[in-house]
Amino acid sequence: MEENLVRSEPGSVPQGLHGLFNRLERQRPGAQQPDDFIEEAFHALKEDLGLRGVLVYAERRDGFELGKGVGDGADTLAESLQPVWPPVALVLRHRVYIFADPEDPGSPSSFGILPGGPSAGVVVGRRPHRRLLFFSLDWNWDRERVDFALNVLRAALGLHVLEERVRLSYKQVAEIQESLLREAAPRLPGWDIAFRSLPAEEVGGDFCDFIHVAEDLVSFAIGDASGHGLPAALLVRDIVTGLRMGLEKHLRMEHVFSRLNRVINRSNLSSRYMSVFYGELESNGNLSYVNAGHQPPLLFRKDAIVELRTGGTVIGPLPDVSFRRGHARLDPGSVLALFTDGIVERRGPGDVFFEQDRLKRIVQESHGAPAGHLLDRIIEGAYAHGGGRPWEDDVTVMVIRRPEE
Repeated sequence: MEENLVRSEPGSVPQGLHGLFNRLERQRPGAQQPDDFIEEAFHALKEDLGLRGVLVYAERRDGFELGKGVGDGADTLAESLQPVWPPVALVLRHRVYIFADPEDPGSPSSFGILPGGPSAGVVVGRRPHRRLLFFSLDWNWDRERVDFALNVLRAALGLHVLEERVRLSYKQVAEIQESLLREAAPRLPGWDIAFRSLPAEEVGGDFCDFIHVAEDLVSFAIGDASGHGLPAALLVRDIVTGLRMGLEKHLRMEHVFSRLNRVINRSNLSSRYMSVFYGELESNGNLSYVNAGHQPPLLFRKDAIVELRTGGTVIGPLPDVSFRRGHARLDPGSVLALFTDGIVERRGPGDVFFEQDRLKRIVQESHGAPAGHLLDRIIEGAYAHGGGRPWEDDVTVMVIRRPEE
């Protein structure tokens, strides 16, 4: 049997190694679990390297637990390993370790991890999510080739596991972000409210929220953090939490913004900032608000379009900032459109922005339409303006409409 194996010359790159790792590079994290890839790697390299079997152990609080076995030795009795065992300690110390002498008292076979014969161990990843791989080798193995291939395997799998952990971290942040924000608009008698937020990445730096709701009052906020992705999402978490805590203490909105600005300024780099618009709308149409450097919402009245600008600068860069409260009136037939710059700065042909004028025309041409319809038309219009390309920035739109009586 051994004479029929097809082997490359000693010292050459093992056959199948390039294709195997090129596939791993092209895959998105999460597309293939590391243990499945290890099994695939074993079958791709077993003849070239003289591999008989592989055991995969996952790190647990009190040691390593067997997760998968492939090939000879998969029925091992060693269901768990202790870090102090000599063969385990050697692999953990050297990252890749070859046990050439199966009679050595410190070899894996001496501890019942593998059947008799030469073997090799590899550790992948970082604590507390490491994996230990123990390969049993046939008697015709080549040290240089096995050592080279297993080091490449360790490096490639280590990167894959790291990317998977980052992906999971993003997923967890996205779940936290979703749990913070309301899934549906609140009901305010006599009003029609709709909103939507579309992150450019898995997590976003935009938010729209309804802070607290009473029978005749709805409080709402929309914001846009600098940048997008994970850092922006963490800033959103801080802003939303701080805003809610301050407003629940029944403090004046302008004082809440000043205190929140000081907190964010102390806890973040000066280059990090966030724009926020916060409003309190009564069922009779009276609106009080603070605009902290946000894209001015547009109030569509029968005879005019008003930009709601009163407030102050963005939150974060400056330690001491004062904010002013603004007031507006939404009469029957009025529409308030709030949005982030991902809409108006959407680039179309010739790098031309979508801009407010196109948004204004959409609202004016849809006079009397429900808030949800206006919302869809604004987002669809901006998306089409960009030629259907993925969003360059996070996009959030909120529409508050007071129907005609």
